[in-house]
Amino acid sequence: MKIYFPQWQGSGTGTNIEPGAKTILDYLDDPEFLAIPLSTIIASEKGEKRYNINNYDAITEQLTRFKKALVTSNPSTIKTIGGDCGLEIVPVSYLNQKYPNLGIIWFDAHADINRPCDSASCNFLGMPLRTLLGEGEKGMDTLLLSTIKASQIHYVGLRDIDATEQTRIDEGNIYAPKKMNNLEMVKTLKEKEIIHLYLHFDFDCLEPSDYDKTYYQVPNGITIQEAEECITTLKNEFQVVGGSVLESVTIKKEELRPITGIINLLMK
Repeated sequence: MKIYFPQWQGSGTGTNIEPGAKTILDYLDDPEFLAIPLSTIIASEKGEKRYNINNYDAITEQLTRFKKALVTSNPSTIKTIGGDCGLEIVPVSYLNQKYPNLGIIWFDAHADINRPCDSASCNFLGMPLRTLLGEGEKGMDTLLLSTIKASQIHYVGLRDIDATEQTRIDEGNIYAPKKMNNLEMVKTLKEKEIIHLYLHFDFDCLEPSDYDKTYYQVPNGITIQEAEECITTLKNEFQVVGGSVLESVTIKKEELRPITGIINLLMK
């Protein structure tokens, strides 16, 4: 199943996140993508914060629609154009229910593993993995179709980590190497007897000098070539059952040119 879900409310202001997702949709020009309507509840700076989460009502309303679409269609695979990282709680929990011990590859500059009470920004895009672990805001548990274990999480390109996130990573012995090594990651995944993968791809995992049309720019990321090689290796070694492309914010299709290889690998 192919999903277009340009959620931006989990990011705070969401500058260009929705039109950025639309640019990728227009580039792919694929009528199979199903659009999930966004909430009309007032969000952004005028939105309401509940349970230490900005725009809580808007986020939960539209994620409920996303969950209903998946449950109704019962797809075996999911490809998502988004949107901020908070949307991942629905497709990942759905696929984890279908494929137990799902390997989650988190291409991201950020750990996205804060609890609401630990988040300085109160933006949900920094909380999806903690929510998926069943350790987030309990009101969001109804959006989950399953919970994951820390051993299922594997970071690529991680380098901007809050202290509380580092503590959870260390406590869970979560795979978070300082430098990516495809052979080592494949070995780690196979030792865990992981067969199926979900590839979360936030474009801010990339080195900004390679691609800087992202919601955040964090120095010392992985190169586009390294990302393409890693995705290709994982697709060759495992069964990829889901993936996403998130937080590219350019509104010009020609500016996508550097990352079309990544988009094609994940969405086609």
